[in-house]
Amino acid sequence: MAQARRPTGTNSGARSPGTAPATRRNRLLRLGAPSVAATALTATVALYMTLVAFGNITDFGTNQQFVQHVLSMDTTFKDPDVMWRAVESPALQNAAYVAVIVWETLAAVVLLAATWFWITGLRRDAYDRARAASTVGLVMVLLLFGMGFLAIGGEWFAMWQSSDWNGLDAAARNVALAAFTLLVVHLPGVRRPGAERA
Repeated sequence: MAQARRPTGTNSGARSPGTAPATRRNRLLRLGAPSVAATALTATVALYMTLVAFGNITDFGTNQQFVQHVLSMDTTFKDPDVMWRAVESPALQNAAYVAVIVWETLAAVVLLAATWFWITGLRRDAYDRARAASTVGLVMVLLLFGMGFLAIGGEWFAMWQSSDWNGLDAAARNVALAAFTLLVVHLPGVRRPGAERA
């Protein structure tokens, strides 16, 4: 039985009627890929950290009071066994707050760059640079809100005892978002450069 020859050259004739819907379906399916989810989640955390840093810079006084009250431990139970931990120097309190703002700004910049790497990587299935930048930025967020707020603020400075200046719930939400994003970024379904298309 003779085989039908396929047309050669650049002009292969009219496009098959099923080609356009199949292409659209493939594009829609691609939106559900882990790499797209990693891009969206990284962009979400990047935007959030950018707005947090921007808010703290343009409205310096609001969260400055928060840091001062947490470090001075003036709204805790004032147990003498832990009050020796309090930092009452305004200079040290302000230095700690400025350090937090600088850390937030750096994390935002890294995550914005990671978002750009994800977006450009989607066209080429090249995600190593995006994954590495996302990991650095997300770990920075985890260190800030996990170690800084939950551990140091919550336990060392007994923030959990304060009903007025307690940021533990917000910190826990930020840790959860960053940790979940970090897991998605490292899903095995996110292709590496050079991986063959299915």
